[in-house]
Amino acid sequence: MTSTHLAATVLDSLALLAADRATGALSSERGTFFLSAGGVTHVDSPLSPDLGVLLTGSGVVDALGWHEALEEAGADRRVGRQLVDSGRLTAGALELCHLGALFDAAYFALGAVGRPPRFRPGAAHWLGAVRSVAVDTVVRESRRRRDRLQLIWPEPDLDSAPLVRVPDAATGALPVRRRRILAQVDGVRTAAEIAATLACRTYPTLVELRRLAADGLVTATSRPTGPALAGLPPQAAPQQEPDTALLRRLRDALEAL
Repeated sequence: MTSTHLAATVLDSLALLAADRATGALSSERGTFFLSAGGVTHVDSPLSPDLGVLLTGSGVVDALGWHEALEEAGADRRVGRQLVDSGRLTAGALELCHLGALFDAAYFALGAVGRPPRFRPGAAHWLGAVRSVAVDTVVRESRRRRDRLQLIWPEPDLDSAPLVRVPDAATGALPVRRRRILAQVDGVRTAAEIAATLACRTYPTLVELRRLAADGLVTATSRPTGPALAGLPPQAAPQQEPDTALLRRLRDALEAL
């Protein structure tokens, strides 16, 4: 399948590629989906910190070990296997961190608007095979995340605009995570930049920022060009159950970490 055979939206294109059991990379202005036999193996987005930032920034893998893995195995697209074989990371920890980064990036990459996406057959990610997730599961989880944000605070401005603290607003007793995020709000940084600074995934950072907005503590400095999930229509997804056990296991493990 070539780019000329793809639909106009990322969502429709992913559905076509999944049906064709395609292998390659689907790219848009907000991210890239890597697929193998129709399943999503990796997602990269400029609005979500990559796995290296998350692992090294959190101290799970030291920076030297990460760069050594990239140099030794990046060309062969087996960085993940190198991290496990060298003892720097367990297979279970790699899978959980990988899935967390995948769902985080997918939330933003599915919001692509503008030019049609481009598919590169056979393209593979440098991390290598870790875990494949069905396209339907990725889409359903992204919709669930969008709906959760809407319930907390319905304005999408905070997703992409620089953020500022509301003057003279009383913070009260905030949870530690929310207090750490509020300390990074400086009128310049966006949610994605705050997440990268703290070596956190962007979506959980957005959850806390919307809670801060609902409490009257944070607002956007200007209106962004569009909502984070403009590419996801509000109608129901195809009637097929997602891998709820996988999502529940991922949520519980990441919260425990």
